[in-house]
Amino acid sequence: MKSQGTVSRREFCQLGASAVVAMGLGERRVVAAKAPGVGDKLGIAVIGCGGRGSGNPLVALQERLVAMVDVDEGRIADAMKKVEAKTDKGLAKVKVYHDYRRMYDECHKELDAVLIATPDHHHAPAAIRAIQLGKSVFCEKPLTWCLYEARKLTAEARRSKVATQMGNQGHSAEGYRLLCEYIWAGAIGTVVETHSLMSRNFGGQGGRPASQPVPAGLHWEEWLGPARARDYHPGLHPFRWRSWREFGTGTLGDMGCHVLDGVFWALRLSQAKKFTIECVSQTPGSAEMFPQNNHIRWQFPPRGDMPAVTVNSYDFAWPAAVKELFEKLGEKAPNGGTLYVGTKGYMVTGVYGENPRILPKEKHEATPKPPRQLPRSKHGMMGDFLAACRGGEAASSNFDYAGPFTEFILTGVVASHVGPGTSLEWDVERLEFVNAPAANRWVKRDYRKGWEV
Repeated sequence: MKSQGTVSRREFCQLGASAVVAMGLGERRVVAAKAPGVGDKLGIAVIGCGGRGSGNPLVALQERLVAMVDVDEGRIADAMKKVEAKTDKGLAKVKVYHDYRRMYDECHKELDAVLIATPDHHHAPAAIRAIQLGKSVFCEKPLTWCLYEARKLTAEARRSKVATQMGNQGHSAEGYRLLCEYIWAGAIGTVVETHSLMSRNFGGQGGRPASQPVPAGLHWEEWLGPARARDYHPGLHPFRWRSWREFGTGTLGDMGCHVLDGVFWALRLSQAKKFTIECVSQTPGSAEMFPQNNHIRWQFPPRGDMPAVTVNSYDFAWPAAVKELFEKLGEKAPNGGTLYVGTKGYMVTGVYGENPRILPKEKHEATPKPPRQLPRSKHGMMGDFLAACRGGEAASSNFDYAGPFTEFILTGVVASHVGPGTSLEWDVERLEFVNAPAANRWVKRDYRKGWEV
């Protein structure tokens, strides 16, 4: 049996060379796959009906809701009540499942798209099956649990020519587009350093709690899915799984796809073929749970006309030096977001890219608004995806963008696993930490039989 994280040469080649380098930032492609017409209703399955997915049944109901999937019978019942409140016809045709694999087997001919909002470890197994059936996919962030999965989904989505979108809503909004345009216009010179606060602190210490009986209505084997078998215990379902290495991606995986979106986009980080990542400091976790209070630092080489840049991420609190810098700039340190340090000034954005502005306030007011360089979202995050399903422009956070972006985020998650004291050298094309073989165990997981990606 291969060790966890091993990617064979054959598997890597199957990912497709075209998946190695992201498409030009800001570009959009026209989805070439055969798609329903503008007036046709899309056949949609909802995978994950609670939490982030609680609104998806009503989105699907505006089209043609074919099936709902959730491992929790209570959440399925709640979703059905919401649907019933909106319509009194057609409910008998909505099929209910606790295993998306069975749903695909029985419903794939009725489907055009799936909406996925599950724990992180299920994202790729649910998405890859849809893509390989030629179905369009909306998937919550982070796109995948591990680096191999991000590369695989990107390649398969391109090959199948299906519409895709990751659920980092700030990417569809105005803020990050304005940020890009300010930076590309040279409003603060060239950016040499960034500081980003996630504002959460998932993780913890200690071992696995004592086993307990599986609660009534929870389909535990389906909840575990691709992960290693274990008895049910509290602290996982329905939300705290984010703190556990086996199922979540920690604070960075949860919030990085929001807070670091502008950093990746505006600074064209996808152009780098190699870069380094280091966990500068953290509060230790355990074999089961993520460390907390992580400070992750990436070092990127020059990219085109952009100089080398240092990217910093903090889980829960700004360092004193960054807080002092905000104060000097006349700004109260925000509860989350990113500070961009340029050769001629500073910019700040909120958690989702909102309110991009130059600091101090007087300089922002004196700086002309930059020329528009990026198209704007026409329908919002979900609306853009549904339009793409019908053959329109690709959604802006389609997997050509979201895949490489997720890879960047997940290199930081691996640095958190490794801990302080090791600078990891990441080779994008090889999908490998070239100086730290032990870290490659986190590139790909071992999948339980029947749940492979």
